[in-house]
Amino acid sequence: MDLSYTAEQTAFREQVRAFLKAELPADLAEAVRTGRHLQKADHERWHAVLNARGWLATHWPVAWGGPGWDVVQRSIFEDEAALAHAPRIVPFGVNMLGPVLIKYGSEAQKQYWLPRILDGSDWWSQGYSEPGAGSDLANVQTRAVREGDHYVVNGQKTWTTLGQWGTMIFCLVRTSTEGKRQEGISFLLIDMTSPGVEVRPIITLDGAHEVNEVFFTDVRVPVANRVGEENRGWTYAKYLLTYERTNIAGVGASVAAFERLATVARRLGMVNDPLFAARMARIEIDLENMKTTNLRVIAAVAGGGAPGAESSMLKIKGTEIRQEITGLLRRALGPYAQPYQPEALEPGWNGEPVGPPEGAAAASSYFNNRKLSIFGGSNEIQKNIISKAILGL
Repeated sequence: MDLSYTAEQTAFREQVRAFLKAELPADLAEAVRTGRHLQKADHERWHAVLNARGWLATHWPVAWGGPGWDVVQRSIFEDEAALAHAPRIVPFGVNMLGPVLIKYGSEAQKQYWLPRILDGSDWWSQGYSEPGAGSDLANVQTRAVREGDHYVVNGQKTWTTLGQWGTMIFCLVRTSTEGKRQEGISFLLIDMTSPGVEVRPIITLDGAHEVNEVFFTDVRVPVANRVGEENRGWTYAKYLLTYERTNIAGVGASVAAFERLATVARRLGMVNDPLFAARMARIEIDLENMKTTNLRVIAAVAGGGAPGAESSMLKIKGTEIRQEITGLLRRALGPYAQPYQPEALEPGWNGEPVGPPEGAAAASSYFNNRKLSIFGGSNEIQKNIISKAILGL
């Protein structure tokens, strides 16, 4: 298996670097580098830049507005974007719903929704998790009862990331209680401005408003907004999750985060501490191993294969590495990681941080990244997948 890049792939990497150098707004890159909170307008601005270049929907075929990249090109783009401190593409519409519509949506749904995802007409949210149905998605209780040409939806979703900005939400809803739990689920597209939809904020430990609860009370949804067949939503949900878990590994993000950690550690002299240096070396070794595993998966897919349990392995290791990096950054900063300055993470703040500039976001990033090993299918669930797929347990 050849894991080296070809001349064409190297040239593509240079093309991506040139684009990022010319088109990535400096203020957005600085906000990402220092861990500041991005606003809806920030994400929309970066999406518009990528869409104008035809590089927003990297997983989509050319026929629907994608660049037509292969898996190697997508990997190169994601790595370089992370290293340049570009905002991550908000995944819900572009990376999650888009591929599902392209594979399972009706022609009318593709024609209507896909262009709106690209031009930002809709801000999509994800309605998967519920109280009692997180990693066990088959237990969703939100009900959709058909009445003529509509479904009437009642229930609750939770941990809806950036749902406070949402105009549309794709949801798993229970349309049958017959048979296996997985066989009674449908996949609906719900207008969040509909009567009966209520979004309530969940303020996280760092004081940020990132996640929400979404309640549905007698919300009427056109049957035309159901993707695929009734009670077959589990199939579409699993397809969507493969895209979510691949992104969660975040190889490029970990490489960029490790570079920031190394810079801070050198500046503060922590690299001279044997124990600290050993922990950094452990991360670097794990990161290099993950990059190699990622390249093996990419090479397999490029050769016509399909990722299996390797996706779960990447999700587990990728999230552990990112959590370890944020933990070590706090240790490197020492007391400067302790002051609570939430205003320092908001746009437009020009005050003086306590200590090095990286200190303001260190604790927030550390606590926020605890979620990485939980969402998208907890790491314990991924280990069960590996044990079943590889060990046959």
